[in-house]
Amino acid sequence: MGKIVIYIILALIIAGAVYGTVRRVRLGSACCGEHEAAPKKIRASDTNKKNYQYLYELRVDGMHCSNCARRVENAFNSQDGLWALADIGEKTVTLRSKKALDDSYCRELVSGAGYTLLSMKQKDT
Repeated sequence: MGKIVIYIILALIIAGAVYGTVRRVRLGSACCGEHEAAPKKIRASDTNKKNYQYLYELRVDGMHCSNCARRVENAFNSQDGLWALADIGEKTVTLRSKKALDDSYCRELVSGAGYTLLSMKQKDT
C-alpha cells in the first residue's frame, strides 16, 4: 500500500512539471508580466541582404525573453524597407534598412513595442 501512495505522489509531481513546462512554452514566460500566447511573427517582406544599404546595431533595454524579442522585431518588420533580428542574450537588435534612419524614428518604434532604445550605431554592411 505504501508503494502505491509513493507512485501516485510521483506521478502527480511529474504531471505538474510537464503541465508547467508546456504552459510556459505555449504562453510564454512571466517576464513580460503577461500569460498570453506569443505574438504572431511578422516577417520582413524582403530578406535579401543585398537590397539593404544600411546596417544598424541597436541596444534595447527590457528584452528578456523570446516574446520580448518578437515584439521588437515585429515593430520593425512591419515597416516597409526594414528587417530586424533581435538577440535577447546580448539585448541587441540587428537592423537592416533600405534608407538612412535617425535614432528618433527607431526610438519611437521600440517605445511603441514597450521597450527602451539605449543606443543606435551604424555598422558597415
